[in-house]
Amino acid sequence: MMNLITDFELQRMKESKSVKEYSYRLLSIANRARVLGSELNDSRIVEKLLVTIPERFEATITTLETTRPIKESY
Repeated sequence: MMNLITDFELQRMKESKSVKEYSYRLLSIANRARVLGSELNDSRIVEKLLVTIPERFEATITTLETTRPIKESY
């Protein structure tokens, strides 16, 4: 399980990938970790996604963070 958590923490979105592909990869890792007993909650996954996607999405992220606080949304 620790390997999955480490893998999750080390993930970064590549410029050549879409947000959909990246989010699928994060969810896949998180779901495997959950099966093994990890407590990766939805807000942690969303936070990870928002923090690690490329800067070209910064304006969108800022809008999302100001209109829907992560902790209250999930």
